[in-house]
Amino acid sequence: MLLIGDDWAEDHHDVEVQDEAGRKLAAARLSEGVQGIARLHELLAKHGGADLDPAAVVVGIETDRGSWVQALIASGYQVYAINPRQGARFKERYATSGAKSDKGDAHALADMVRIDRDQLRPVAGDSEQAQAVKVVARAHQSLVWERTRTFQRLRSTLREYFPAALSAYADLELTSTDALELLIKAPAPAAGAKLTRSQIVAVLARHRRRHREARAATIQTVLREPQLGLPEPVTAAYAAAATAHAQLIIALNEQIAALEVQVKAHFLKHPDAEIYLSMPGIAEITGARVLAEFGDDPTRYASAKARKNYAGTSPITRASGKSHTVQARYIRNNRLADALQRQAFAALRASPGARHYYDKQRARESGYNPALRQVGNRLVGILHGCLKTRTLYDEATAWSHHAHTQAA
Repeated sequence: MLLIGDDWAEDHHDVEVQDEAGRKLAAARLSEGVQGIARLHELLAKHGGADLDPAAVVVGIETDRGSWVQALIASGYQVYAINPRQGARFKERYATSGAKSDKGDAHALADMVRIDRDQLRPVAGDSEQAQAVKVVARAHQSLVWERTRTFQRLRSTLREYFPAALSAYADLELTSTDALELLIKAPAPAAGAKLTRSQIVAVLARHRRRHREARAATIQTVLREPQLGLPEPVTAAYAAAATAHAQLIIALNEQIAALEVQVKAHFLKHPDAEIYLSMPGIAEITGARVLAEFGDDPTRYASAKARKNYAGTSPITRASGKSHTVQARYIRNNRLADALQRQAFAALRASPGARHYYDKQRARESGYNPALRQVGNRLVGILHGCLKTRTLYDEATAWSHHAHTQAA
């Protein structure tokens, strides 16, 4: 068996090759791309022999994505994607002073897959379709998060010089394109007060808003109310900043909508899509995000508990002496956690069983978030069962205990 530590950078990889006894066989800096992979194969052939079994090559690298990782998997090697946090803790045993080098990191990663391989998670063998869903779902979610950050900056700016705009466009939501177009048309209090009702109605009509006359009247009234002002040069500067943020959000809205089409298209082509969509609280976007983060490798999760642990919905226990506490998992996949929380919230309306289970947790004096997390944890277990047995979600089966209680 050959153990490889791969410390990757943008344009190169520092690798170290060890044998099973931890003896260093080779070290090299390889370029990113075809030539680098070819050079790695040459190193392995040199030290492993012509009859080296690809499955006897174990690679530790701090990423699970990219063409390099896919090339390693396609070669038949065992690839372990090491969490950088885990890697950092492991490397501390070599240099308590904090010293760092790429060669040293490659050595530590090789040692890690040699010594602690049983504690690491191999890169999942997801299908090409699942990988495609992951790419577009993550890109879509990243743009949504970027829009939220940009909106927070816009909101903070408006609070400082034009708070009336926040009230005037609250009914439309300030992230909507029509509200942003109105803000761009009148980015300062004086210009806002001069907006005519017909101008407002025209923008609302272009975006097919209902009750346009009533909404226009409300917006006009709020914008014309007296408010504290700032000196003209300061207001003009704030208006320029707000306009830039608004233009950026409009561009993000366009790209989010375009990517949403791609997310749905890729997700609906996946054979597991029907099972995901049968779950309460899941539609195409949420389903795509959950599938993207869980993957579709049938051997990845040995049990429902393993899937729950990866999802971060199951609690962790801290016991030491007389102290014994149960806490939420905060070290987790944040993309998956966000999607599962959205599913759990939506399931409270879609599933009587989920609602009953949530109310039961609240009756035990659990807070809103802990109770919702417990609903999500239960739904992850149900999803695991559905995927394992290849069956669609059934309310009566999923919450059979609740059904028996209701009947009694």
